[in-house]
Amino acid sequence: MRVIAAFGLLLALPSTTSTTIASSLEGVASCAGSTCHGRAEGNGAVVRQDEIATWQEPSSASGAHSRAYAVLAGRRGQQIARSLGLGNATQAKDCLGCHATYIPGVERGAKFQLSDGVGCESCHGPAGDAWLSSHYAVPATHASNVADGLIPLSDPKVRANVCLDCHYGSTKPGQFVTHEMMAAGHPRVSFELDLFSALQQHHDIDADYKRRKRAPNAVRFWAVGQAEAVKRATGLFANPEYAMEGVFPQYYFFDCHSCHREIQDSNQRRLTFEENPGRPIPFGNAPFNDESIIMLTAVAGALVPGQADAFKQASRDFHGALGGSGASPREAAMQLSRRAGALSNALSQRAYANSDAFNVIDIIGSNALRPRFTDYSGSVQAVMAVDTLLNGLVTSGRVTPGAAAGIRSSINKAYAAVEEPNSYNPADFRTALASALASIKRLR
Repeated sequence: MRVIAAFGLLLALPSTTSTTIASSLEGVASCAGSTCHGRAEGNGAVVRQDEIATWQEPSSASGAHSRAYAVLAGRRGQQIARSLGLGNATQAKDCLGCHATYIPGVERGAKFQLSDGVGCESCHGPAGDAWLSSHYAVPATHASNVADGLIPLSDPKVRANVCLDCHYGSTKPGQFVTHEMMAAGHPRVSFELDLFSALQQHHDIDADYKRRKRAPNAVRFWAVGQAEAVKRATGLFANPEYAMEGVFPQYYFFDCHSCHREIQDSNQRRLTFEENPGRPIPFGNAPFNDESIIMLTAVAGALVPGQADAFKQASRDFHGALGGSGASPREAAMQLSRRAGALSNALSQRAYANSDAFNVIDIIGSNALRPRFTDYSGSVQAVMAVDTLLNGLVTSGRVTPGAAAGIRSSINKAYAAVEEPNSYNPADFRTALASALASIKRLR
């Protein structure tokens, strides 16, 4: 759970819905009855029924969405809004798109409160005149609920895109973090679907859940999440409205730490990045933040080998275009986005075996890929990936909880290597990651 401490601020940047269904927002209170989701104890016959208590948990990541609006009223939120001339952050549409259930043009019911933060309908979709009154009826099924407007979050592609709206950015109102916002104090944004899903899980994956929605697979969710993250990032970058900020590129897309380091007149330089063999760009140019591109390269090699070379080439072409060679960066971004989309489709549809997680971990640790962990964001994504894949091995029964606990210290060392961005050292991280990977490999 060190990732929660290391990246706790990220969990204050919640996701909101991507639905376009014509309905009204009814608010958290409409779900909070003791016969619905408002019990103090999770002992319901079909669902736990204590989901509101989990959502409100004040001391853990599971309650981050309920705290999202309050973040705007805090010192950092007010400072950012003041610096950007947005007025009160709790009323700024540039903030509300991710810190509340905020869908312009959608009617709000009597129980709806903006101050609830990211409530039930942010992820499940507006409930009024749609699924709210029908989803608990005796004839209701998951399929009928989806037909009535409930967002099918059990589908990894759907879930990834709902989450990415805020945990990366979208074209919807108030859902894109600019470099200007980051300069004003907004924290760095990061995302990994399976890990973040585990931190926000409000339900039990029991026999009833598996019957209605199919048993989730950690490797599928992680892999599809990586593919959709690449598709989203390059798709936004290819959009002329988002690629530039004035006369400069929109630096939100680029690796922060390659530029932001201590500047001093000294012969003792300390670089916060290294040249990367997967990014053929001139030294000194800001590199595109390719944390998910690196992971998706491993995914393709292990799980969709027929598309691996094409994706790898599209990645190199994109980085090359950013360095001034080949096609225009926009065209190269569109091509890479299409390749990521094709991988997402393949990863969603394929069957998964117990060996898949081991195969991906092997490629992450291979000599061909490990040299790509040269910057902070890519290293963060790598350790989250190894953690979530190990958890998937435990869930599938391939690795015992005791064996996983035995190598937890190795993974914690890798987390410690990326706990503080300003002290990040690529070589130290690769050493820590190699130790964790070797420990996992011995379990195969």
